[in-house]
Amino acid sequence: MPKDSDKPGGGEDRTDSSEQSHSKRVWSGTPSPHRGNTPQSSPPRFVSAEELMETAKGVTNMALAHEIVVNTDFQVKPSEPAEGSLEKRVKDIMHKAFWDVLEAQLSENPPSYNHAIKLLAEIKETLLSFLLPGHGRLRGRIEEVLDLSLIQQQAENGALDISKVVEFVIGMMGSLCAPSRDEEIRKLREITDLVPLLKAVFPVMDKMKLDMANFAVSSIRPHLLQQSVEYERKKFQEFVEKQPNALDFTEKWLQDSAKSVLHEDQAGGAGGLPTPLAVHNHAYLCLLKWNHASDPFPETLLMDQVRFQEMQQDLEQLVLVASVLLIVYNTTGEAISGLPGLMDRLKRTIGVLLTEMHMPSFSADEALATIGERMCVELSGRLSEHGFSPFTTNRQSILKGQISAVTLPDNAIRRLIGSRIQTYLLAFLESSHRSAPTLPGGLAPVSKELEEIAMKFGRLVHFNKLVYSPFYQKILQEIVQEGESSDT
Repeated sequence: MPKDSDKPGGGEDRTDSSEQSHSKRVWSGTPSPHRGNTPQSSPPRFVSAEELMETAKGVTNMALAHEIVVNTDFQVKPSEPAEGSLEKRVKDIMHKAFWDVLEAQLSENPPSYNHAIKLLAEIKETLLSFLLPGHGRLRGRIEEVLDLSLIQQQAENGALDISKVVEFVIGMMGSLCAPSRDEEIRKLREITDLVPLLKAVFPVMDKMKLDMANFAVSSIRPHLLQQSVEYERKKFQEFVEKQPNALDFTEKWLQDSAKSVLHEDQAGGAGGLPTPLAVHNHAYLCLLKWNHASDPFPETLLMDQVRFQEMQQDLEQLVLVASVLLIVYNTTGEAISGLPGLMDRLKRTIGVLLTEMHMPSFSADEALATIGERMCVELSGRLSEHGFSPFTTNRQSILKGQISAVTLPDNAIRRLIGSRIQTYLLAFLESSHRSAPTLPGGLAPVSKELEEIAMKFGRLVHFNKLVYSPFYQKILQEIVQEGESSDT
């Protein structure tokens, strides 16, 4: 049987390709495309092809380790060629040819077992790969029953009972598989024809390999954290030494944050300069409102740019959902406040209509107009069911108008909800994850989704701080000293 790549690293991990291209650009020492207008403090150091290849290899390993550490949902996934692709067609043809030959050999009189023994060799190798160091008895049993030289002799002498051997294989798979595979093992036992049975064994084994790989990933994550922190910091230090202006965009990010915090403090009547920690935490919040199309992302965060962008999009949708629900409940009054299940139903409806809000073809005006119509239908029906006063045409028009107005940049409700979400996320960072901060008013309908984003955001920020704290401390100290100098 043609052997597919079965190594965990051969599967598709969840690292976005664009994210990897960003990281390779930075860590290899290649200038950012945005750097054309940035004055360089000294000429870039040119590296050899060998150095570049070695750096790229290090980036790949580091990106994978980084993904495992920061992404708690990371899983190794099977790599399958695209349906209809040349690779897929070639693979299917080769597999069909192999199984056709196997079936023909087993149908001979006497049967020929050349292909079958090759399959048993592959099965034996896979079963042994599932074993842990303490599985000495199982290892011995596999070596004994799947003794390939003995099986070859039995085949040559017409004494091989291959059905018994395959029955042993399925029993061993049942002993070693995760409980979630028990049903698939049971189905294997129901197959009586040898060739279909052998064909069915391999997909189940491939799933068991993925189970083992993902178990290994979850096991090493805690041990990988500290090593990954030290490794990423070391590689970035090497990069900074090769390219002196490597932190230009990181410095600008933190400087802009300091100016913004100072402006907010002054507007609020607070005196004194902001602390480095306040500037730093505020800087991460700025990443959730980033203009990814035009503003260069901080160099230290390029590997996570896609993650921050996804969180930004999720938050933008949450702002709209919470804004619409706040309008609905404020407009309709107490009549619907206690109706069971209504809030969740309305939230699901709004969420479905906003699913594609970040697609180029999405029209916010049309979507919110549709949402307004759907809200009026839902509310009219519910109010009627529970004997409340009808939802009049005038009240419906007011509700639709307020919902449509949410698209306006200066809409007060949208700005209020957005500000409260920012306040919650900042409080989450400042709490150091010891306990969840108090949820601001108006956010209860999206509390679960908001908390999930906050947890993801907090983990990402915490890891980034661990890795790059020496670089950030130096920049933040310089910013604070400049602020003190300008005051005196």
